Amino acid sequence: MTQNDVKKPKSSWKSRLGWLVWGVVIFFLVKVGKDRAQEVAGIKITSQGWIYLAIAFGFTLLAHIWSGLVWGKILRYFQQPLPYSWLLRVYLKTNIAKYLPGNIWHYYGRISAIQEAGGTLEVATFSVLLEPLLMAAAAIIIALSGNNSVNRVWQILSLLGVILAVHPRVLNPLMQLLAKFKGKADASLKLQSYPVLPLLGEMGFVGLRGTGFVFALLAFTAIIPSQIPQILSGFSWAWLLGLIIPGAPGGIGVFEATAIAILQPLFSPGLLLSVVAIFRVVSLLAEVVAAGLAVVGDVGLRISKE
Repeated sequence: MTQNDVKKPKSSWKSRLGWLVWGVVIFFLVKVGKDRAQEVAGIKITSQGWIYLAIAFGFTLLAHIWSGLVWGKILRYFQQPLPYSWLLRVYLKTNIAKYLPGNIWHYYGRISAIQEAGGTLEVATFSVLLEPLLMAAAAIIIALSGNNSVNRVWQILSLLGVILAVHPRVLNPLMQLLAKFKGKADASLKLQSYPVLPLLGEMGFVGLRGTGFVFALLAFTAIIPSQIPQILSGFSWAWLLGLIIPGAPGGIGVFEATAIAILQPLFSPGLLLSVVAIFRVVSLLAEVVAAGLAVVGDVGLRISKE
């Protein structure tokens, strides 16, 4: 399927609904930004610290772009050859919807976009379900790379559980069962092989996010190289809990509390409070910029076709 094959919604009510959704998203983004800005208003940052935060922003922005490409690769495993450029724009635009209450609306947006492009509900649903599972596995793998306060036996068991859950021998029967339940049996609805490349891709995503967090730390304090594995490990575990705990939009609150609890042996609670607060602002800004770039890309394509 080429980019020209991607279907576009034509009904006016869908257009109005889209603008309404964007309005709600912007409202909650402004609210989150205002709350986070109040937390960091009194934090003093040196000129060198601003440089490190700019680097943290760059890594975080790159991480979201990379994650969108990984999602495109996941869809390839479901025999959905949609254009990577279009999928990336969809991913980045819907990503900020995770800050809406419920923490599911970014998934809904992606499912709707895939259906409008001609994909089936089943493929769209399993693509957005497989992505967080692979993210979780990637986060646990990186978390295991360093020593932290989290029980390692529990981590290993969790990793084995996730790895088995996304195995074709487990996932394919579930997909076929869902298809039969909906009366749409489709032999092509299956993974042809274990999603090794998407898993490696998600490890890259978590690694990029963790690198951004390291630079956010450097904006406030010096770090010795031997601390980096433990920092990345603690970040991965905190990010994972923010991902899987339901009802926390964008993992707000969960990530911060977990990161402070795990990294306290390395840094003071006061320092960590400043770091997680400023890192949340950096992350939010990166997601807004990424969504803006995607919107600009859509506008540019429309203009070029006129």
